[in-house]
Amino acid sequence: MPQEQTTLEQFLSTHPTGSRDRPGLHSLTLQISKAVVTIAGMISKGALAGVLGSLESENVQGETQKKLDVLADEAFINALKQAGCVLGLASEENEQPLILCKDGADHGYLAVFDPLDGSSNIDVNVSVGSIFSVYAGPAARPANLQDFLKPGREQLLAGYAVYGPATMLVISFGQGTHGFTLDPETGNFCLTHPSMRVSDQSSEFAINASNERFWEPPIHRYIDECKKGQIGCRAKDFNMRWVGSMVADVHRILMRGGVFVYPRDMRDPLKPGRLRLMYEAKPMALVIEQAGGMASTGRERLLELLPNHIHQRVPVVLGSRDEVERILSYHADYDQGRS
Repeated sequence: MPQEQTTLEQFLSTHPTGSRDRPGLHSLTLQISKAVVTIAGMISKGALAGVLGSLESENVQGETQKKLDVLADEAFINALKQAGCVLGLASEENEQPLILCKDGADHGYLAVFDPLDGSSNIDVNVSVGSIFSVYAGPAARPANLQDFLKPGREQLLAGYAVYGPATMLVISFGQGTHGFTLDPETGNFCLTHPSMRVSDQSSEFAINASNERFWEPPIHRYIDECKKGQIGCRAKDFNMRWVGSMVADVHRILMRGGVFVYPRDMRDPLKPGRLRLMYEAKPMALVIEQAGGMASTGRERLLELLPNHIHQRVPVVLGSRDEVERILSYHADYDQGRS
């Protein structure tokens, strides 16, 4: 007989940051998992459900929306509304946060999410994901935009779902990173990857090489060394991986090590980064750091950044500690004129 698996609900009932310590966070996490199940169902049906393809609309980022972008956004909003403890929520797909509680509350939360990361992969049946994080809301008053602009170290919960051959939910409450796999027969998420750890060393890197002409010298230096392999100063061969979905790339790194790099580039001085601090960088930074890895802009720790607006973009370097530290040292060398 197979060993009985611990369900997400059972895990939450005993985890230090479950409902006993923070009222409502238990139910909020379960509502997020329900949104993930809904989205996984739509993705698994694909063209059979008529959910593929693009719309004629654009989101606040100026990106053409996929049908599933909108449907996934609705799934998260509907699920979070039912949690009963969410004061406000912010989505990558919407210009302004949605305030749910107009009168304020003694205990409540703010939820931030990217409902469908890597949606350009949907039509070709490649893995995509969802990213989310939760913060404490204001006490005894309605939430406002400023309440969302907190550093990542104040996240109470962060995680992602990856919709691949199996649907997985990976979460951190700031005390380790844990992975749950969806059992399609029962509809339960079961703990399959407790206390996940990122390998300190690796031989893989993930970067969009089509942007090479825009990279800063420290990134050129690092990638050139990796590409030279055994004949270069690293004296070992590296493999490049790039899925085009941050969730899929980061999940691979969490499982077997590596580094994910979406660096600052020189295309537009007013837009030094490409990934969203609130919806992508901060949640992934907590997940990776709690698994023993590192997460940085290349110059400063991602979890220390104080957002200046809800859709701010930043450079991202995260993954195996040794590789991130090397990239940080190359940026320091460059900034101090040593290379």
